[in-house]
Amino acid sequence: MKKETKMALSPSSQGHEINEFRSAFEAFKEANDQRLAEIEKKQSADTISVEKVERINRAIDEQKSIIDGINLSHQRPVLEAPDTLVHSESKQAWGQYMRHGDVSRLLESKQLSIGSDPDGGFVAPDETAQHITQLLQDASPMRQLAEVRQVGSSNFKKPVSRGGASAGWTGETAARPETQTPTLDLIAFPAAELYAMPAATQALLDDSFADIDQWLASEVQDVFAAQETTAFVNGDGIGKPKGFLSYTNTADAIQQWGEVGYVATGADGDFAASDPIDSLIDLIYAPKAVYRPGSSFVMNRRTVSSVRKFKDADGNYIWQPAVQAGQSSTLLGYPVVEIEEMPDIATGANAIAFGDFRRGYLIVDRAGVRVVRDPYSSKPFVLFYTTKKVGGGVQDFNALKLLKFAIS
Repeated sequence: MKKETKMALSPSSQGHEINEFRSAFEAFKEANDQRLAEIEKKQSADTISVEKVERINRAIDEQKSIIDGINLSHQRPVLEAPDTLVHSESKQAWGQYMRHGDVSRLLESKQLSIGSDPDGGFVAPDETAQHITQLLQDASPMRQLAEVRQVGSSNFKKPVSRGGASAGWTGETAARPETQTPTLDLIAFPAAELYAMPAATQALLDDSFADIDQWLASEVQDVFAAQETTAFVNGDGIGKPKGFLSYTNTADAIQQWGEVGYVATGADGDFAASDPIDSLIDLIYAPKAVYRPGSSFVMNRRTVSSVRKFKDADGNYIWQPAVQAGQSSTLLGYPVVEIEEMPDIATGANAIAFGDFRRGYLIVDRAGVRVVRDPYSSKPFVLFYTTKKVGGGVQDFNALKLLKFAIS
């Protein structure tokens, strides 16, 4: 059976982009070293040097975006060509509904009639829902970081241990005293409805060579991913997932369960003027050792541009570009994930997060994607009101820590 794949750059082209990325970083280091030398010599840097550093900094960001796009193109699933697919009965029924609005065969299909309503749309086949989920996985940085679980209900509840369980040593014939019972907490992750309404022309729908499922997944991908990521970071939990920045944040030394601990930079709206790296090191060591092996930094690209200029005590840059395709750039040895929804550096802002997000944050997907075909509201276009239910929230408050740009 033939396969249809998206066009991707060759390995040699990919290697060229990575080499360009490294060359840009070497130029950045040289220019930034000159800027720092001027500051040390004259207490200020020449405007030309500052502008050069920022120009190369932007070029590095652009080059990284190109590499990220290449990596995503290689990760996307191989799609079967529509002219060679062996359609199942339910798949054919779904195609008739999407292209022509014919619901008769859908109503006869037991697989698709479950939970469907002629007035409220139909649940898409598993292949369509999985295709949408896969594209979202590629496009959403939070889905790549966090634990993602598919559930069958709209309100998933998970018992989590807050500690307290104990163990002990004993001899073969010695008494075994009762161990302490762990403290459990029940956390709810309600799934909220996420929707998009892509429009298609009748000419597209009439084209037998057009893969309508692929078209639908591609159309809702960016809209769903943008809304999801915003909610996973900043959502208030009302009709949407609760973002990890929306929980009560407390100084890490006094953080309790249900709160996210933070480390302060020691300066109002900035890094400390002397030893700015110290707060980043404090942030790394805020989580317990068990969380650090799987930890990552999370920040937006403007914050990355700031920390990219820092050096350690030995004069080495603490930010390093990825050495291989598919890898992340690192900061103090830990991966850096750019999420644009993170706040900029400002007074009191939690502009950097660090921790094991797979253990710390849970995303729940309610099984099923519902589609309502609407050929009337926006003639001559056909609208496809597409909904899926998604929830999310912190599941381990000890796994995530924040860097707060404040004195304390």
